[in-house]
Amino acid sequence: MANQQPLRSLQAPELAIVIPALNERENLELLIPATWDVLSKLRVKAEIIVVDGGSFDGTPVAAEKHGARVVLQTERGYGGALLAGFAATSAPYLITMDADLSHRPSFLENMWQARSTAQVLIASRYVGNGQAEMPYSRRVLSRILNVTYGRILSLPLKDLSSGFRMYRADVLHKISLEARDFDVLEEILIRIYAEGWTIRELPFRYMSRGSGKSHAKLIKFGVAYLKTLGRMWKLRNSVESADYDYRAFDSPIWLQRYWQRTRHRILLEFTGASSSVLDIGCGSGRTIMDLPQAVGLDILLRKLRFVQPRHAKVVQGSCIALPFLDNSFDVVINSEVIEHLPDDPVIMEEMWRVLRPGGTLILGTPDYDTRVWVFLEWVYGKVLPGAYAHEHITHFTYESLRQRLLDRGFEVLDCKYVGYGEMIFKARKPGPVTASATVFEEPAAVTDQRM
Repeated sequence: MANQQPLRSLQAPELAIVIPALNERENLELLIPATWDVLSKLRVKAEIIVVDGGSFDGTPVAAEKHGARVVLQTERGYGGALLAGFAATSAPYLITMDADLSHRPSFLENMWQARSTAQVLIASRYVGNGQAEMPYSRRVLSRILNVTYGRILSLPLKDLSSGFRMYRADVLHKISLEARDFDVLEEILIRIYAEGWTIRELPFRYMSRGSGKSHAKLIKFGVAYLKTLGRMWKLRNSVESADYDYRAFDSPIWLQRYWQRTRHRILLEFTGASSSVLDIGCGSGRTIMDLPQAVGLDILLRKLRFVQPRHAKVVQGSCIALPFLDNSFDVVINSEVIEHLPDDPVIMEEMWRVLRPGGTLILGTPDYDTRVWVFLEWVYGKVLPGAYAHEHITHFTYESLRQRLLDRGFEVLDCKYVGYGEMIFKARKPGPVTASATVFEEPAAVTDQRM
C-alpha cells in the first residue's frame, strides 16, 4: 500500500477520512494500513487526515509513515480537532472515525455504498443489529445521553454520540458550530437535521478500544453536554427547525397541539374532495402531507427538504410571484402566511390569477381584533421566544380581511375560528368551473433532491 500513496495525492480526493488523535501511535500503526486496504478495494480516490492534538508519543511520525496527512489542531477539544480536519480537505465526502480501533475500517465499505441515501450516515450502536462492546458503566451513560437528547429534542435518532459518520461536505460546511468538546457530535447532527437534511443510521458493531486510555473527562463533558442541550432545545423549538410545523401537530403543549389540529381539520373540511390544490406556505405542516395530490409551495428550502421525502410535489417560491399558470387550481390554501408579509395587494392578485373560475380560496390568519389572540400571542412569545409570534408584521381583523376579499371580487362563503383567535375564510372566485390546465413545467415543479 505504501507505494500507492503518492498516486493518490496527485488526484483530487473523492473521500477524506478524518481521524482526531492524541497519543495514539500504537493504534494508528494498525488503523491506517487497515484503512488503506479497505479504500484500495473500494477503488476510491481518498486521503487520510490525522488531526494531532499535541501528541508526545510519536503519533504524527507514525501517521505520516503510513501515508496519512497530519494536520495540527489549533482549537481546543474534540470539536476543535474535527473542525481542523474538515477545513483541511476539499473532498465531497468526509468520514470521521476514532483512532483507538473502536471503529473498524471494514465498515467504510457499508458507508461508501450507502452514500447516496442520506446527507449524513451514522454507524449506529443502538439500531437493530447494532452492538456496543464497552464497559457496563459507559454503556449506561451512553444510553442515558442518547435517550435524553433524543426525547427532549424530539429527534428520531438512536445514536447521536457516535463519532463514526459519513458527511456530505457541502452540507457540513454550511452549518456553524459552537461546541468544542465531544458534544459537538450532537450539535452537528441537530443543526443538519434542523436544516431539513436526511440522516440515516446504519447498524454497526462498536469494539472496545485498542491500547491507551480514553481522553473523556466525565464532569467537564457533562457540563458541556448540558449547555449544548439547552442551546439545541432553543433551536428545535424555533422556526429555524425544518420540522417545527410537523412536530407542533403532536406537541406536548396542549394548546399548541389543539391549535394545529383544529386548523388542520378546518382546512381539510374547506378543501373537500378536490385533487387540484395549491398550499401556499405549506412549511412542514401536516396539511400538505394529508393532501397527496396537492402542490406545496414555500420560500424556505429547509422546510421543503423535510417535506419532500414525505410529499414529492413541492416547489420553492413566493406568494407575490406564484410560479404557476393562470387558472391552474381548483383550491388555493393560504394559511398563516399573510401576517408574516408586508400588506401588498399583489398577494391577493396572485391567488386570484392561479385560481380557476368557480374555485375556492381558503385564507387563514390571526384576528387581531380579538383579545384572545392578542393575549395568546403575548404568552406564546414568552414561552417560545424563537417561534412565530415575533414575525407577525401585518395585523388583520375579520372586517378588514373580509373587505379585501370582497374588493377583489371573491364571494365570502364561510369563516371559522381556531380558538376564537385565528380566522379561516372560505371564499369563491365567481364563474363556471373550467377544465383543468397545465399547472407548471415539470422541471420547475419538484425541488432538487440535493436541496
